[in-house]
Amino acid sequence: MWFSKLCLPLPLLFPDFDMKIGIIQQHNSAQPDDNRQRLAQKIVALAGQGAELIVLQELHNGLYFCQTEDVSLFDQAEPIPGPSTDFYGQLARQCGVVIVTSLFERRSAGLYHNTAVVLERDGTIAGKYRKMHIPDDPGYYEKFYFTPGDLGFQPIQTSVGRLGVLVCWDQWYPEAARLMALRGAELLIYPTAIGYDPNDTADEQQRQRTAWQTVQRGHAVANGLPVVTVNRVGMEDGVPFWGTSFVAGPQGELLYEAPGDQEAVAVVDVDMQRSEQVRRWWPFLRDRRIEEYSGLTRRFID
Repeated sequence: MWFSKLCLPLPLLFPDFDMKIGIIQQHNSAQPDDNRQRLAQKIVALAGQGAELIVLQELHNGLYFCQTEDVSLFDQAEPIPGPSTDFYGQLARQCGVVIVTSLFERRSAGLYHNTAVVLERDGTIAGKYRKMHIPDDPGYYEKFYFTPGDLGFQPIQTSVGRLGVLVCWDQWYPEAARLMALRGAELLIYPTAIGYDPNDTADEQQRQRTAWQTVQRGHAVANGLPVVTVNRVGMEDGVPFWGTSFVAGPQGELLYEAPGDQEAVAVVDVDMQRSEQVRRWWPFLRDRRIEEYSGLTRRFID
């Protein structure tokens, strides 16, 4: 492929070193080939800047199709492994990077998932995560398309560390982040597609966006882990996606924030040793009263 001569392999990352994380916040068109080619160009560019891990936004191959309920849109789903894992796997291998993708998975006829797939730097599939929390709101009719995940909250082991990959609506749930942390995740990652309701007031829109970022920075603090969130941007069928992709450190400190109204690519340095020190200062895992938490397995306590 055309990008094969443009990528150079990177040296193996050791967990004790800083990690260079590339993020791609993109405005998508209705042409999947165009979206993939633009993503490929940006992956090549980020690899050339030293990125070792590159995170893409939720359902990055096309438009966010869940704004309507249309059975013909199931035709966009694909198997895993399949065409997209082949495409991004070849990019990962030729650029020597780990890539977090987000795909519409066809598991079987009538059974589909919103699935994040991690490609190792040799192009193989390191693991996948099927979105567990599925929203159903005006403009986000995901329950029509996606079966809730059945792989649990399991970090994916890669050459750059153990990645706690979750997807979009999962980002509102502290339980998901905590279970990833308890299973040894070294980084929390959220491919995302979220935007404003154009009928809301400007003040309400900003409250929602601020809450979205705040809760995820809270996951970073509560678990002593960096958080990487990559959102789409731009108008799609009347919905303005708010971008604002960001990277936070293990105390919730903002290391990078993308604009809310335009595409962005960036390489962000994350000190992966800092989590160790932060957890020594704030030993939240040590002080958990696990014997008192049985109520968390109930829907509500009357």
